[in-house]
Amino acid sequence: MRHLSLLAATLLLAACVRTPPTRQAPQPVVIAPAPVELVPTPKGMREDDAATLRERLLMVPVAGVQPIQLRDTFSERRDGGRTHRALDILAPRGTPVLAADEGYVLSVRENRLGGRIVYMVDPARRLVYYYAHLDRWAEGLAEGRTLAKGDVIGYVGTTGNAPRDTPHLHFQVMRLDDPKRYWDGLPLDARPFFAYDGRPNVPDRQAAR
Repeated sequence: MRHLSLLAATLLLAACVRTPPTRQAPQPVVIAPAPVELVPTPKGMREDDAATLRERLLMVPVAGVQPIQLRDTFSERRDGGRTHRALDILAPRGTPVLAADEGYVLSVRENRLGGRIVYMVDPARRLVYYYAHLDRWAEGLAEGRTLAKGDVIGYVGTTGNAPRDTPHLHFQVMRLDDPKRYWDGLPLDARPFFAYDGRPNVPDRQAAR
């Protein structure tokens, strides 16, 4: 009888104690960037220029950098009252600089402001891409060379008038208005139109050498 009383008491106690439900950790909310085709036309940009930029599905031209990491430097003021009208993408010296689009090389040269520079044009010859302050060029890069998106064209540096302690790529997109003056086209704010992270087509053994 005593054993039955103990068993009944144990069952009654178990019925009164509730096991708290298992709580799952909240899952992080991941917000993907808007598809490039949904990017509105920036203020002051022609609709046809915006359409061309959407179509090109540009790659960020520095290895390891994502579109969301790009800082808006297009409208920043510079010495002498001028406007920057380009993107500065900071990265360690020697980081691979990539072709943002398919196309071919227009010019590989050096000047006082940009240092070691590269100009390339898209396949339809509508956009010119300007890369400046390169530490060095990729081996074999030359005028007329065909490029695929993600090909290494050089390495981040501080040549030209770049601050020596701030390695970065000065990257500018221009509308090609006059093929004889391809370096002098209207600058376009390409920052909202990058579709791909900066990823070299093949592992680069010369980086940060």
